[in-house]
Amino acid sequence: MTDVKKVILVIPAYEPDEKLILLLQAVDSQTEFKIIVVDDGSGKVYEPIFQEAEKYAFVISYRTNKGKGYALKNAFSYIQNTYKEEATIVTADSDGQHKAEDIIAVAKANQSKPEYLTLGCREFIGKVPLKSKIGNVITRRIFQLSIGTRIQDTQTGLRAFDKNQLPFMMQIEGNRYEYEMNMLLYWIRDKRGIAEEPIKTIYLNDNSESHFNPLRDSWMIYREIIKFSFSSGISFVIDYGLYSLLIILTQGMPVNLSIGISNIASRIVSAAVNYFINRKYVFKYDSNVLKTVVQYSILAVIILVLNTLLLSFLIATFIPNRFLAKIIVELTLFILSCLAQKKIIFRNKVAPNQW
Repeated sequence: MTDVKKVILVIPAYEPDEKLILLLQAVDSQTEFKIIVVDDGSGKVYEPIFQEAEKYAFVISYRTNKGKGYALKNAFSYIQNTYKEEATIVTADSDGQHKAEDIIAVAKANQSKPEYLTLGCREFIGKVPLKSKIGNVITRRIFQLSIGTRIQDTQTGLRAFDKNQLPFMMQIEGNRYEYEMNMLLYWIRDKRGIAEEPIKTIYLNDNSESHFNPLRDSWMIYREIIKFSFSSGISFVIDYGLYSLLIILTQGMPVNLSIGISNIASRIVSAAVNYFINRKYVFKYDSNVLKTVVQYSILAVIILVLNTLLLSFLIATFIPNRFLAKIIVELTLFILSCLAQKKIIFRNKVAPNQW
C-alpha cells in the first residue's frame, strides 16, 4: 500500500456512473486517504451509485444541482469544521479522467511544496478530442495573455493545496466551472506559487459525458477577460474619437505640436473614463481609492509618454498616416496596461465571498 498520510480527497460528482466507484476502489486500495464525495444534486436515479460510494467515502448530498464550484466549497467547509489536524487537500473529477496513481503523485508533489497550488497537468498528446484540444489551447493562450503567467492545463480538476489555504479557497467567487479558473486568477494575483505535476491525458468517449455547458460555462470562465477588454474598448473609442477630432482642428499647426496636443488631451480624458470603469465594474475594487488613483496616474503618465513617443516615431518613419499609426500604438500598449492594472493597481488578495 502506498503510504501517503494526511490527505483528504474531494470528488464533486453530478450524475456519475460506475467510473466513480472504480476510482474510489482504486484510491481506497492504494492509500489511506480520507475521501469526500459531493453529490451535486444528481437526483434519485443516482442514489444507488452514491450508496455504493459510501463504502469508501463520506458522501455529502443536497437536492438541487448548484455547480462544481459550490460542491467544492461545500466540501471545503465540511473539512474546515471537521478535521483539525494538518492535511493536504486534493480535488479530482468523478468521470474517470483522473487515475489513482496521478492523484497520489499530485498529493506527494504538494506535500513537498505545501505553500504552492499543485496542478495535475495533462500534456494533450495522443488521442484527444478536437474540441477539447482546441478549447484548452485557446484558454491557455488567453490566460497567459491576460494574466502574464503560462500554465499548461488551466482546466484541470486535479489540484492539491495545504489545508491552511481553505479560508482563502472558500472566499473565491464562483459556483460552477468558473470557480476553478477564478482559483488560478486569485492565487496568481496574491503572488502565490503554482507547481505543475504531469499526469495522463484521458478522455473517455470523446468526453461526451462532460456536463460542461459550452455557452454558459465559457461565458462564466471568460467574462473577466471580456469585461476588461470591453472597458478598454470604450476607452479606445473615446481616445481615438477625441484624437481624430483634435487632429482635424489642429491640422494647421506643426506636425509634432498637433500630435502632442491631440494625443495628450485624448489620453487624459480616456484614462479617467478607463480608471472609473475598471475600479467600479471590472475589478470591483473599493478599498484604498487614493492609492489606486496615484498608481493609475503613474501608469497613465508612463503609457502617455510611450504612446506619444511611439506615435511620433511611427508617423515620422514607417506610417505617415496619423490615424492608422494611432490604432497600431493603442493595440501595442493595451497589453502593458492590462497586465499592470491586474497585477499591481487592482490586485485583490481575496475576492469578496459571493457564495
